[in-house]
Amino acid sequence: MNILVTGGAGYVGSSLVPLLLAKGHRVRVLDSLLHGGEALLGVWTDPAFEFVKGDVRDAATVQHAVAGMDAVVHLAAIVGDPACAREPALARAVNLEGSLALIEAARRAGVKRFVFASTCSNYGKMADPTQYVDERSELRPVSLYAETKVAVEQAMLDAGAANGMAMTPLRFATVFGVAPRMRFDLTVNEFTRDMLTKEKLVVFGEQFWRPYVHVRDAARAVAMVLEAPVERVRGHVFNVGSTEQNYQKQQLVELIKVHAPKAVVEYVHKQEDPRDYRVSFARIASQLGYQTTMSVPDGIREVAQLVTNRVIADPDAARYRN
Repeated sequence: MNILVTGGAGYVGSSLVPLLLAKGHRVRVLDSLLHGGEALLGVWTDPAFEFVKGDVRDAATVQHAVAGMDAVVHLAAIVGDPACAREPALARAVNLEGSLALIEAARRAGVKRFVFASTCSNYGKMADPTQYVDERSELRPVSLYAETKVAVEQAMLDAGAANGMAMTPLRFATVFGVAPRMRFDLTVNEFTRDMLTKEKLVVFGEQFWRPYVHVRDAARAVAMVLEAPVERVRGHVFNVGSTEQNYQKQQLVELIKVHAPKAVVEYVHKQEDPRDYRVSFARIASQLGYQTTMSVPDGIREVAQLVTNRVIADPDAARYRN
């Protein structure tokens, strides 16, 4: 297929693009390079790779980018609660308005498949913390980031098959692990870095739950959806992750202590956290046969090796967070 990946120089995109190329697809990346483009160096000379520098808010650039594409994977966004809270107008313009305009441009261009990167943050706080939420559960977004994702999902599902594309929102668990565009502002990566380099960590709300997925497994899920029979993915929402990889923050700390036994951890107990959810990933396993290949301990190990070997000289640098 000819596949457009928006945000292809980002954390998930930099793992997805080489995977798609290895599978024999032609890949065009649209990226504004807000966080740099070094992550694309490994694929730059691949004859099946093409790069378009631009912003998803620019109509002419988007029209050019979707032309001739069979599929679009929309990863580009102002990612995460802190980044969206800092610049809410920009977040709405990129995550909501830009996404809706891209969907319409793809429809007009005759694109057949559209995969949208959403988030398990859409579930917000579980009504019953003893149960797992799934794709049929109520969405209770408690951040602007999640609100924009919910709004785009709803627009996609409301349109249904009427716009001619097989549209599939993917609600990713919190991503972790090593990628060509590295991030250290995600929970597993951040905790591992701090416990190793600072030998101390302050944890807020250690009892609250989150699901986690390795960045390469996130990329594999996208590739699997793109290559699945259309009837299995059209109009379906999939949580992306593994039910076994739901953890409380305190549990993460205990796993990291294997690599950072000298680290001192301070817990600041919170009775209330706007986000607290355990997620079931049974649907993507049963409908598509998807299984993750990397566990949280696997990711901790590879991040620890990256940090202790000083492969990245300054993991605290601003370029490694959103």
